[in-house]
Amino acid sequence: MRQVPTSPRKTGRPLSFDREVVLERAMLAFWDSGYETTSISDLTAAMGVTAPSLYAAFGNKQQLFMEAMRRYAGDRVAFEQAMRQAPSAREAVAGMLRGAAELYTGDTTPRGCLLASAAATGSPDASEVRAAVAAERREVREIIMRRILVDIAQGHLAPDTPAPMLADLTLAVTQGMSVLARDGADRESLLAVAEAATASWGHYEV
Repeated sequence: MRQVPTSPRKTGRPLSFDREVVLERAMLAFWDSGYETTSISDLTAAMGVTAPSLYAAFGNKQQLFMEAMRRYAGDRVAFEQAMRQAPSAREAVAGMLRGAAELYTGDTTPRGCLLASAAATGSPDASEVRAAVAAERREVREIIMRRILVDIAQGHLAPDTPAPMLADLTLAVTQGMSVLARDGADRESLLAVAEAATASWGHYEV
């Protein structure tokens, strides 16, 4: 158990803003314009803070992005629990895709997916950011694949069901839906894509 320090220590100047509120604003800025093309001045304007305050609260632009990305991605434990609670792996994925269609076409958020658009390309200086985004996607892939393997083990899906391929297909569809949303596709169109993406699963259902 971590012990409470008995000796006094100096503390920085208290933040004059709500950290969670300004982090949300930073997330929206990155989501809208990407990592490298969002400058510190863009961020301070969007967040309503000064550059020194930004550095004091978040370290630097990269650390701020990492926090914003984690905020966007949400609680992975809760996500996996929701996937497991779905009636089937097919319905779990269908629900995930429907949620993506709604998120990507929200009225108060940028279109598309932050993970798909924030760091798809960039200079070598952004390599750590791209690696972090890729790691987030791999984690989602693993959660999807584990859910499929549960149905295989329980006899709901055929033993030869290609779990890795279906997990890859799900991610590919979500990324493609993000591109369509950025290009102006409406929610109904994306929901139709989400529905079609799991239609082939019937081939593997027992």
